[in-house]
Amino acid sequence: MKLLILNGPNLNMLGIREPEIYGNRTYNDLCKLIEDHAQEIGVEAEIRQSNHEGVLVDWIQEARGKFDGIVLNPAAYTHTSVALLDAVLAAGVPTVEVHISDPDQREPFRRVSYLRRACVACVKGKGFAGYPEAIDELKLRIERINS
Repeated sequence: MKLLILNGPNLNMLGIREPEIYGNRTYNDLCKLIEDHAQEIGVEAEIRQSNHEGVLVDWIQEARGKFDGIVLNPAAYTHTSVALLDAVLAAGVPTVEVHISDPDQREPFRRVSYLRRACVACVKGKGFAGYPEAIDELKLRIERINS
């Protein structure tokens, strides 16, 4: 099974950006956690990050036929991007939305997710541990589809 792990804007600044919300661990720490977990459960995971909406749209579209599923942290684009919503819907690749913090417990504008309706699940507010949970959820759903 091959999964695409996509991270949106400012996640490359983990460890620097708002440590009271996101903690002190870095983006490299997150990637290592994801890689270790994927290896442990026998999943191939390709991890990418971009601050650019169009790049994320391109990667989602390119996932069709190449990846079995997507774990997507759209970051700030969660609350603004119809383009990402449309890309997920068009690609037809099972996608899990993941967030390090819980947007529903933050500012009111962060409580809106344009993407959630296109995703098979959402994991939020569990810190870095949300990524392995999202991967596990996606793997389980894909295995059910394929059985």
